[in-house]
Amino acid sequence: MQRDTLPGLEHLSAGARLSSLLATMQEAAGVLKEGFLVKRGHIVRNWKVRWFVLLQDKLLYYKIEGGKKEPSPKGRILLDGCTITCPCLEYENRPLLIKLKTKTNTDYFLECCSREERDSWALDITGAIHAGHPVQVQELHRMKNSFKLLENISLHHIVERMCDSSTGIKLTRNLQQGNRYKETFTGSALVDWLISSSFAVSRFEAITLASMLMEENFIKPVGARSTEATRFSDLSEQFLDDSTALYMFAESSKKNISSKEELQFNISELSGTIVKQGFLVKQGHKRKNWKVRRFVLRADPAFLHYYDPTKEENRPVGGFSLRGCLVSALEDNGVPAGVKGNVKGNLFKIITKNDIHYYIQASSKAERAEWIEAIKPLT
Repeated sequence: MQRDTLPGLEHLSAGARLSSLLATMQEAAGVLKEGFLVKRGHIVRNWKVRWFVLLQDKLLYYKIEGGKKEPSPKGRILLDGCTITCPCLEYENRPLLIKLKTKTNTDYFLECCSREERDSWALDITGAIHAGHPVQVQELHRMKNSFKLLENISLHHIVERMCDSSTGIKLTRNLQQGNRYKETFTGSALVDWLISSSFAVSRFEAITLASMLMEENFIKPVGARSTEATRFSDLSEQFLDDSTALYMFAESSKKNISSKEELQFNISELSGTIVKQGFLVKQGHKRKNWKVRRFVLRADPAFLHYYDPTKEENRPVGGFSLRGCLVSALEDNGVPAGVKGNVKGNLFKIITKNDIHYYIQASSKAERAEWIEAIKPLT
């Protein structure tokens, strides 16, 4: 998606086109951050991917049609008087949410594609909300790096709360290096839960609490990623605030591992290490329309899967092995061959060993280069 073009303005009158152009120029001058987020609807509570633009005093969101941002925003969120909740755990199957409540008590739920992206958006939005209040900004930075655990904290009480069927941490099945683990949670999920449950005010505090839970054998690591971290001598480095590090309650660890023989081939594809993930726009194979998908790049085995971010279930809607694939950037001048819908700019193509062509669009040239650089070593 190209920010330097204004597709969709050709049908407007000269005056309307000039007004839209001036508005876009004013917006571009004050853009703090932009990118894809998944937004919950207000009337029909479905989830739609929108292109969000953060300005000093508002958050604009745009509809994407045919790989292009519409010239006028679909809506706006005024940040004056807003409160932000992050992490927000109100939706069990959407752990990467940010919640904004405006001063008119309107709730906005925005979902990101990774914990790192969510925290980055939350930090920038919080900065914009408090931009005119330097004392509050300093307090926010102090809290982010604070370390002051609750007095007389009880690890037993934390574990009891973690096990609560309605408000406790969500247990899921996870795959790692061919093994399937039942009733596990990730390191980043536990950190989110500790903050959301008011046991900690910063990720540093939550990591320390989680390390104490592991040290006292309330929880234990499972899988290579989290187990290897326990070799560090420093207790604070033994617990990983990571979406690929798995943990479980200590007393349930023995009965939760299934062997490789139980796995189906399509499930084993998802057991590789996540190398990169993010929102990209993909051309369909049959209808040739363009839709935003969450792409996840994995190694060992090397696969690229894509998900529909508007759906609750966390299952890929497509994917392919990267072995023997060719990946290359497409020309930015004009519409490349094979691309439908007058979509151009920041495109790249992947050709599988079975000669299936995938046309994908990044949001910038830099993002396209990052994806190509990450994919090439796995082919």
